[in-house]
Amino acid sequence: MPAQRPPVNLYRTPDIVTAAALMPGLEAQNISVEVTPQGRLVLRGELRGALKDVKEQLLDEWSAGPYEREVELPAPVDGEAATVTYGNGVLVVALPVAGRTRPARLALQPTAPTRGERVPS
Repeated sequence: MPAQRPPVNLYRTPDIVTAAALMPGLEAQNISVEVTPQGRLVLRGELRGALKDVKEQLLDEWSAGPYEREVELPAPVDGEAATVTYGNGVLVVALPVAGRTRPARLALQPTAPTRGERVPS
């Protein structure tokens, strides 16, 4: 199944670039976030397993992943200092504006069955 392209809202203040993406139906461990050296934000969500104990699917109009979206960031950011949260099907990435882009691969830690976060140390 090809990856779905989730919609993204991108915001900027003088200090923070924030991206919010709709990625419903995932668990924290199924999500990855990457800030590339080229100043791009890559969001990925892997397909979850099928519903357990379903004998017959009667209607199939949407699926929970896989998702993939890449957007150009409007300013250099510090990927290592990013805060990432996921809840209610929305992934939010807050990236501090920096003098130059510091790339990073970010993973969420589960905080509940369908919630997760990544807070910089």
